[in-house]
Amino acid sequence: MSARLLVQALRDPDSIGALDAQSWNSLITMARAERLIGTLALRIGERPVPEAVRPILNDARRDAEREARQALWEADRAAEALAGLDVPVVLLKGTAYAAAGLRAGQGRFIGDLDILVPRDAMQPVEQALLHAGWEWVKDDPYDDAYYRQWMHELPPMIHAGRDRMIDVHHTVLPLTARQTPDAAAMIADAVPITNQLYMLSPEDRICHAAAHLLADGDLAGGLRNLWDIYCLLDGVDAAALDERAARHGLGPHVRQARRLAMALYGGRGRMTPWDWIVAARLLARDGWGRERRKLLRFAFYLRSHWLRMPPAMLARHLFTKWRKGHRPA
Repeated sequence: MSARLLVQALRDPDSIGALDAQSWNSLITMARAERLIGTLALRIGERPVPEAVRPILNDARRDAEREARQALWEADRAAEALAGLDVPVVLLKGTAYAAAGLRAGQGRFIGDLDILVPRDAMQPVEQALLHAGWEWVKDDPYDDAYYRQWMHELPPMIHAGRDRMIDVHHTVLPLTARQTPDAAAMIADAVPITNQLYMLSPEDRICHAAAHLLADGDLAGGLRNLWDIYCLLDGVDAAALDERAARHGLGPHVRQARRLAMALYGGRGRMTPWDWIVAARLLARDGWGRERRKLLRFAFYLRSHWLRMPPAMLARHLFTKWRKGHRPA
């Protein structure tokens, strides 16, 4: 069994009518592992389910609603903290989807607050957040220096009173990555949500999601990101998207994300051999929701670092992390 069971339930919620007890257990554990349980619950809606499943789905819907409220409140607090800087604050990922009422935000698990600000505003933004009660999560000098010199964001911060994380980005991929999206254009073309908060344009939302899925990680939890892309594609002009992706140097990633989203969640379209390999990584869970295919996962872990930095830097970084005790899961 693989996470294809979860994909099928999201694509065609009526398919749950054929599930037995064991399949329901697998579906629920996979959805929780992929942080798609709230989305699944909303997709299933009022369809008949086993008596033991109904409270699980009801709880998932309530949890998703609470997550959205907390995320929007955290965005409001960040906007208040940064109000005096005259800096555009662009919400990213789940918080943006929830704030704009997008389909991609319905039932979505929302973790950290991710914002995008101009690079030349990073220092005043950092100081304003520290003054408003956020503090550093990492106290390792190597990690702090690595973030500031090479990454696309500040080291992660957490609010001392609310225990909520914020990631402050100045672009959407590490500075050492092979692709260099035009963050200034993303900010310039952002659309307002409130007087203080913005979100990326429809095309840039997809470009960012595709970059996050395929150019900036090992695809762990990627089914949720791919569901975001599937929802965000609705109503977006393909030619405009291709033009924008080309501007950001993300054309191949956006095209692959579109193929994968339409094949897995849309049930149509052809995939390339490389798409099948990526799909195998995305679907690598067993009936208990545990990740499987360890060698495949490790290969994508190495690939994620290879995409992020040149070989010599990669070797030094992996050695330093290994010496400090970090091991890939």
